[in-house]
Amino acid sequence: MQKPESPDFRSDRFETVVRDVIEPLADEVDRVGRFPREGIEALGEAGLLGLLSSRESGGSGGGLREGAQVIERLAGACGSTAMVLLMHYAAVAVLDRHASDEVRREIAEGRHLSTLAFSERGSRSHFWAPVGTAAPDGTDAVRLDAQKSWITSAGEADSYVWSSKPLDAEGVMSLWLVPSNGTGLDVRGDYDGFGLRGNASSPVSGKSVSVPRTALLGTDGEGLNTALQEVLPYFLVLNAAFSLGVTEALLDITAEHLRKTRLEHLDQTLAEQPTARLRFAELRLRADALRAMSEETLTAIETGRPDATLRVLQIKALAAETAAETAAEVADGAMRVCGGSAFRRETGVERRFRDALAARVMAPTTEALHDFCGRVELGLPLFEEA
Repeated sequence: MQKPESPDFRSDRFETVVRDVIEPLADEVDRVGRFPREGIEALGEAGLLGLLSSRESGGSGGGLREGAQVIERLAGACGSTAMVLLMHYAAVAVLDRHASDEVRREIAEGRHLSTLAFSERGSRSHFWAPVGTAAPDGTDAVRLDAQKSWITSAGEADSYVWSSKPLDAEGVMSLWLVPSNGTGLDVRGDYDGFGLRGNASSPVSGKSVSVPRTALLGTDGEGLNTALQEVLPYFLVLNAAFSLGVTEALLDITAEHLRKTRLEHLDQTLAEQPTARLRFAELRLRADALRAMSEETLTAIETGRPDATLRVLQIKALAAETAAETAAEVADGAMRVCGGSAFRRETGVERRFRDALAARVMAPTTEALHDFCGRVELGLPLFEEA
């Protein structure tokens, strides 16, 4: 059977949206901390919200590689917009398999934005150990109660992929599709963070939130397997793509500054100075190493290699400590190389510097991922039995 062609995500339409809508608003989105609604709607109209939706649902049928390329491109333009789309793609990974035909069609047509609601107060960043509950609410409904610590696009997305303890079955987790306008949901304050200031990441409390039993995504009690097999690879790889996009943007800004800035007393550009070239080369090397690892991970997934799970876990650990750190180091290096000009808002260096640092906090934590990697390599289960 012939494999369908990959969607043309780099179409002129997509680039036009980035150039004409997302990039011009990036500084304002960051400065006032507002949700990039115009950019998200434009991406929906251009087919990007439905990029990973199956062709059966009416989407583009794109895969993880295409998603990673889109997130990388957007992250270099506006980190907040990229993070919103990243979390949407992670949610679509499970919704396109388990949600209703209507929801799947709305996503494919760019009319529905979703996000993950995994992290909770009480479990910290350990998404695999939810403390929120699910209980019968009459014959056909379920009552959900939880204190979600952070949800990207809180109050802005159309739905949440919501985790809870199982309803009736054994296991540690179940997943539900929860409309964001459901009764009992309360977004606790606007996000006012250091970086990614427009991604509307806020705590959300859910008190007696009633959803139909058909809102269950997959099988009751099997939510952890669903999260690990369907959601986590997208979340981890796309996080690395995000950091890579920020890094590449910073390197482009730095290279341009080195080429154009002249030292009049020496009649040379900064690019002609050995110290500046050395520093830039070091930063370029780190970015290229991350890209090589990202490519290796995508290839392992696409070819079904036995080491695919390990590579997926490693790429997020690399993103947390090397990719995000690389972006941060590149930003710091760009500031050092560019001097005082880097601190001016119009250069875009300091905004991307803050976004790079903010991306570090995305769970699972680096320590947990290192433990997971060690378990995989030593033939141990990822989680101890309760």
